[in-house]
Amino acid sequence: MTESEKTAVVTGAAGGIGRVLVKQFVERGFNVIAGDADAKALEDVASNLNRNGPAVWTKAGDLRSKAYCEELIDFAVQTTGRLDALVNNAGIITRGTIVETSDEDWERTWDINVTAIFYTCRRAIASMKDHGGGSIVNIWSCWGLYPGPGHPAYCASKAAVASLSKCLGRDHAGDGIRVNAVCPNEVNTPMLRTGFIRRGFDPDTAIEQLNRTVPLGRIAEPEDIADVVSFLTSDASRYIVGTAIEVNGAKPVY
Repeated sequence: MTESEKTAVVTGAAGGIGRVLVKQFVERGFNVIAGDADAKALEDVASNLNRNGPAVWTKAGDLRSKAYCEELIDFAVQTTGRLDALVNNAGIITRGTIVETSDEDWERTWDINVTAIFYTCRRAIASMKDHGGGSIVNIWSCWGLYPGPGHPAYCASKAAVASLSKCLGRDHAGDGIRVNAVCPNEVNTPMLRTGFIRRGFDPDTAIEQLNRTVPLGRIAEPEDIADVVSFLTSDASRYIVGTAIEVNGAKPVY
């Protein structure tokens, strides 16, 4: 089967990495189901990529809703007849020590970063098993492998995704479903820049300072992460399953 006959679902599709992921899948010939909480931004993504015919379908919603997580997968199958790749790209960063972390902070972080992935993976795996397999890539974080300071909710949630991804990879390799994860460190996205602004920093200055902490000389661009996802959802990675790839320019967490 050629990639032009395949379908991918991408969550967080209106964000910095998500937009690049959707664009790359379209360039590879995939049909793409783009999910995000921001309906208007999703439509912008789709309109830019559908100029030569329909390639991107949008479904906005809240990943804290089990129904939405499952409907996103069902919508892909109903719209295109199949599901070949799922990229759980959406996530949030919750800052603060444990005494600064509210119940709502903890629950929202866990719901979006972990529980939503459980629901989308469960639905996707059930569909993929009936259609000859597929590939799932979960975007987690180096902070889930090597916890840094001041982010217990975020680190705990990403560590859970790490274990879940490896477990699913081992459980479903025999079904022809390859589950892997990509672990970035800092990425130059609107979310990162907005976070600096909220804390009173100039984002350009802050990113310039971050660049000096990376042995490779710069923090990641969205394309650096999306290229690895593209590899993991292609036949070139056909023997890679149940693992995590660190994409961090050799920068340690701390």
